[in-house]
Amino acid sequence: MLSGQLADPIDPARTDSIEAYGDTRTQTISTFCKIEKALADRGYAMSDVVKLTVFVVGDPALGGKMDFAGFNAGYRAFFGTSQNPNLVARSTVQVAGLAGPHYLIEIEAIAAKAR
Repeated sequence: MLSGQLADPIDPARTDSIEAYGDTRTQTISTFCKIEKALADRGYAMSDVVKLTVFVVGDPALGGKMDFAGFNAGYRAFFGTSQNPNLVARSTVQVAGLAGPHYLIEIEAIAAKAR
């Protein structure tokens, strides 16, 4: 199990706004890239992920509503692809805030290998 992962800023020199981290889709892709690396470091792949818990902050650009379409677009870059056809169980909930004021998404992942 990986604890909640957050996006990296688009430009590490700039961390002062949501735009510095990107919209929900951009933050989702950044977060999944971190998860993919953390799994690989432990001998796992994204195809080993069996459960995701996703926390999404309401996007101010969308009137405070969760950008589920943006999350789903980022999710579809890693799951349900020809490289990884798995569509994992997931819970996606809107939350009031995360660890920092500029994050729109946090993702926890559980991976397992069949024996």
